[in-house]
Amino acid sequence: MRGFGLLYYDWTYLVFMLPCLILSLICNAMVKSNFSKYSAVMNSRRMTGAQAAQQVLKAHGVTGVRIEPVGGQLTDHFDPRTNVIRLSESVYNATSVAAVGVACHEAGHAVQHAEGYLPNKIRSAIVPVANIGSKLSWIVLIIGMLLPVQFNFVITIGIILFSASVLFTLVTLPVEFNASSRALETIKSTNMLDESEYEGAKKVLSAAAMTYVAAAATSIMQLVRLLFIANRRK
Repeated sequence: MRGFGLLYYDWTYLVFMLPCLILSLICNAMVKSNFSKYSAVMNSRRMTGAQAAQQVLKAHGVTGVRIEPVGGQLTDHFDPRTNVIRLSESVYNATSVAAVGVACHEAGHAVQHAEGYLPNKIRSAIVPVANIGSKLSWIVLIIGMLLPVQFNFVITIGIILFSASVLFTLVTLPVEFNASSRALETIKSTNMLDESEYEGAKKVLSAAAMTYVAAAATSIMQLVRLLFIANRRK
């Protein structure tokens, strides 16, 4: 099981992955902290998350998108397959600053889909490949690590498969940042929130965006680590 150990427990994990793990924990803590803080701040217009999402769609002339509640917390998402925005229990009927920010962000994704935003189209196109890569890459890599050195090509195949998921995290960055940018721009242009409330929504969305940065950094460093391990075996 020496190869398995190389993937998970050797010193390269501490060098390449531990900093990313710490960054991810910090970013997740910031998201929860900001969401919790601004979930306690009601917006002056008493606009719910569902109403805010509808306002973004209306401002961009997007029709035919349903807005539905979904269970859980921070489970908000836009489903392009069904053209539905699903908002969590703490967002859909909530009138908090955080709810408005999150709902407008998801509506921003719906606007991207309607307008054919290029990075979003690219991300959708590579989803099947990324899913296959994320599921098979580690199996192939572990098998490759357990085989003799002359079978290093198996590791190379695993790295190529893993690269697809890395590409997905990179393409996700402009999609998420653009959705937040659209949300904040619409919030300001339609006076959904006053200035202090706007800053609160911005903090919530900025913290959420950093989780995607952390995810991309983690994927990249994992890829670098795998390349290092594969090269060391030669």
